Amino acid sequence: MTAMSIMFNARTGPSDEIRRAARSEGADPEWIRRMLACGRVVMPCNPVHSPEPCAIGEGLTVKINANIGTSSDQPDLGLELEKARVAVRYGADTIMDLSTGGDIDEVRRTILKEVRVPVGTVPIYQEGLRAARRSAVVDMDEDDIFNGIEKHAKDGVDFMTVHCGITQESVARLKGADRLTDVVSRGGSFLTAWILHNERENPLYENFDYLLEMAERYEFTLSLGDGLRPGCVADATDRAQVQELLILGELVKRCREAGVQCMVEGPGHVPLSQIEANVMLEKRVCDNAPFYVLGPLVTDIAPGYDHIVGAIGGALAAFHGADFLCYVTPAEHLSLPDVDDVKEGVIASKIAAHAADIALGRGVERDERMARARKQLDWEAMFRESIDEEKARRFRKRGHTEEKDGCSMCGDVCAIKIVQKYLEK
Repeated sequence: MTAMSIMFNARTGPSDEIRRAARSEGADPEWIRRMLACGRVVMPCNPVHSPEPCAIGEGLTVKINANIGTSSDQPDLGLELEKARVAVRYGADTIMDLSTGGDIDEVRRTILKEVRVPVGTVPIYQEGLRAARRSAVVDMDEDDIFNGIEKHAKDGVDFMTVHCGITQESVARLKGADRLTDVVSRGGSFLTAWILHNERENPLYENFDYLLEMAERYEFTLSLGDGLRPGCVADATDRAQVQELLILGELVKRCREAGVQCMVEGPGHVPLSQIEANVMLEKRVCDNAPFYVLGPLVTDIAPGYDHIVGAIGGALAAFHGADFLCYVTPAEHLSLPDVDDVKEGVIASKIAAHAADIALGRGVERDERMARARKQLDWEAMFRESIDEEKARRFRKRGHTEEKDGCSMCGDVCAIKIVQKYLEK
């Protein structure tokens, strides 16, 4: 399945991969094919990895991504593999490996072997670190950047974040933006520093046609990164962010003309009052390209609870049209997440995605099954429908009650039992 056939081969009809994705969505394969052809849906699928089909975009269920990856302080490959397993177990539709410590190549290749969901990376992380350890990040050259992308592609990476919208023009907007947090994207900071130091254009933008050739050849999806995303709610929707988005809109058009799948990454910290406008702006400027958002985080004051903050923003963003939520863990802004943090982040994001789907008329059957089980006090059925069955069972066991079919909150004054008794008369 190639990027060219996904977007342009309208005569052959839906492929087997499209049919499988359609079955999981309960959608018409021909409709998904048309949406892929016009670029409003993507299916990241590098044939070297060949993951299970995952369709992301307009009219489909909201998907979620889980970030994992080593750091220089914690380079444990085994730990990252466990995070990947837990993330997939609790509903992550994709995994991104953001490793910066240990043998980064080994980590990436092992994760690709371990999981059957699409895997994404940010190749400039590895190349920037390599340059920093030689001398400085700003000493990267164009060959470093593109060779890194090609290496990830050959390994089978299905989608890659590339910060092509950070240009001399958008960096100039940053200078005049009077931001509180400047640049909080790691890849964005690498390229911003590179542009300012070398007084040259971003190679990923200047040589975008070469990047498109590479993406078409190796069949990976471009995730057009938001390197100038706001790092606090006070910086949301400022000139630098909007200027980068305008550039990404132009690049979306070039991707489609080249037969390359692409999606657009969105802002991190956005107050509730601006989320709808941000989604509408991306959809308008980027011609309805799939929108991949981090959170969004709707307040800055909740370290340790940012998975909740992100879920609040994610639910609203998805309701207004965001297609793909990047999870946020409780460790955001504090540390590398552990396995429990990954689980909490995935579940919070999954709840947000599901809440938006319900509001949009998708996936209500599961909630109806849960409601029937609750009316019948059928605990086993309730556990089966729970997003975290293990936790639901554990909470159920807490406390004691003489009413075996009730719970320790209501005991012998269970509202459902009381009303049922009299309704049945």
